[in-house]
Amino acid sequence: MATLNYYAVLGVSPQALQEDIKKAYRKLALEHHPDRNQGNRNAEQKIREINAAYEILGDPDARKTYDRLRLGQMDSPNRYPEDVETQESVPPAVVVERMEGTLRDEARREMLRIMMSKKEFIKQELALIRERVIQRQGYDTFEELVVTARAEEGIDGLVTEEVQKRKTNLVDIAVEMVRSGAPGWIKSDAEQSQVRDMLDQAYRAGWRDGYVQACELFYERR
Repeated sequence: MATLNYYAVLGVSPQALQEDIKKAYRKLALEHHPDRNQGNRNAEQKIREINAAYEILGDPDARKTYDRLRLGQMDSPNRYPEDVETQESVPPAVVVERMEGTLRDEARREMLRIMMSKKEFIKQELALIRERVIQRQGYDTFEELVVTARAEEGIDGLVTEEVQKRKTNLVDIAVEMVRSGAPGWIKSDAEQSQVRDMLDQAYRAGWRDGYVQACELFYERR
């Protein structure tokens, strides 16, 4: 099975209708049901994969989230070639690293969109940042460390309940994708919480990136 490719697990295309996904799941679940394959470890593994795939693709909202993350990974310059991208060949650390990168870029674009809709806010932020930079080094320049520090202070005020909910949904799906991409690696609730924290931090880092990018676009040295 291609890593994280739930569509391949169910044997449907990414354009499949929800009804087609449901039909494919029912057919495969019946075919690989443990009662019909007693003692067959391959069947046991297969039914777990089928159930995991349908848990995501069978829910329209979860499917949309999965599609965004999956397409983000496919666009990543660090992704594995398709012919070697198998669960056995991708180390768990690589699966997590790639998912962190995907989430970080998703969050960067999200925060950039938010900031670009608040141009007066950006100007106010730049005035504060400029004051801090001059106070620190005596002259005005785009000092990214200062901007990033200000981003950490200010992004929470830009994160609405809807944006926070979207982050939670994306991270939830990302955790399940990591579990799928590195089967057997997450063995306990503590390990799952650790992975979730790593992905959550990557998302917040993306918010900072988007804030910095927006400020840089509007920065003019004085």
